[in-house]
Amino acid sequence: MQRTPVARTMLAVFLTALLMPATVSAAQILKYSDHEPLGGMRTRFIKNVFFAEIEKESHGRLKVDSHWNSELARSYDALAVVKEGKVADMAIVVPEYTAKEFPLQQIFKSFPVGPTGDKQVEFFRKAYDTIPEFQVELAKQNVVNIFLATGYPVAFFSTKPLDTLSDIKGTKWRSASFWHQDFLKNTGATPISMPWGEGIYAALKAGSLDGLMVNVDSGYELNVHKTASHVLISKDLWLGHVYPLVMNKNTWDKLAAEDKQAIQRAAIKAYQTLGSVMDSSFGTMVSELSKNGVQIRQLSSDEVAHWETTTHYQQVQEKWVKEQENKGVKEAGATMEKVTVLMKETMK
Repeated sequence: MQRTPVARTMLAVFLTALLMPATVSAAQILKYSDHEPLGGMRTRFIKNVFFAEIEKESHGRLKVDSHWNSELARSYDALAVVKEGKVADMAIVVPEYTAKEFPLQQIFKSFPVGPTGDKQVEFFRKAYDTIPEFQVELAKQNVVNIFLATGYPVAFFSTKPLDTLSDIKGTKWRSASFWHQDFLKNTGATPISMPWGEGIYAALKAGSLDGLMVNVDSGYELNVHKTASHVLISKDLWLGHVYPLVMNKNTWDKLAAEDKQAIQRAAIKAYQTLGSVMDSSFGTMVSELSKNGVQIRQLSSDEVAHWETTTHYQQVQEKWVKEQENKGVKEAGATMEKVTVLMKETMK
């Protein structure tokens, strides 16, 4: 059969297209696990800013399939899941929940006063960039840190009026942090350790628990203020909570150099706005608490300094260093010194 010139041209174009190598490849999907629901400042920032920047900087070569509210892994299981890399490529791992694997990263919470906003972001970035012991801990777990999310200051939610922080003396307070439990004990309060749940609300109502020492956003989001409606806060009341967002090292190693660079650029861009977003969200939470009838007061700088002194945190740190070194964590003392120096530099 004789083909027309148009048909011959179309056939040639078709055959040429078949022989040409593919120029457009499908995007690589990175599966992400988070133990918190999508809704708070941290989770929304990670999804709407950091993950959006990853896709933008990689020109669509990388996309993140995000899973929230422990859909893929509970908070205490996240490190094991991302270390293996089968269920998730990336995850938030909380050092406080992985004290055995990350003993040195417990140091951050050992300070009662610290930086906020942009300075807090700067502090954590420098800590992980310049103190190699933290990178060693991550590498031992087969993960690579690609972003550092962080938390809000501590607040004191009390069932009874608090004129000053000295009023906690002789009362019972719940805190999840072993550091804060020692701080409470040193300031004359009785620290209570109990799992988070309805039992806490019941204890507050029954009077067997007088208050909670907890990050202000958790108290706000979990409606603690409905039972403990007297709140003392300060941006300077350091929580030291950090949320390393890590990637399975095998997954990271397989990425093309240009995609690794895209993720790094995305992190830098996200860091540029993280501090201001945290400051804005903190102000919003304080306003909402006040609107809901909560008796909330921001502490003066002198009150914060007094709290720092009465916690005797240096002695608490020294005790912890000895305990860790006795367990074989020989870098504990040196790492504590490095973090202390960085904290002082950041607070200047």
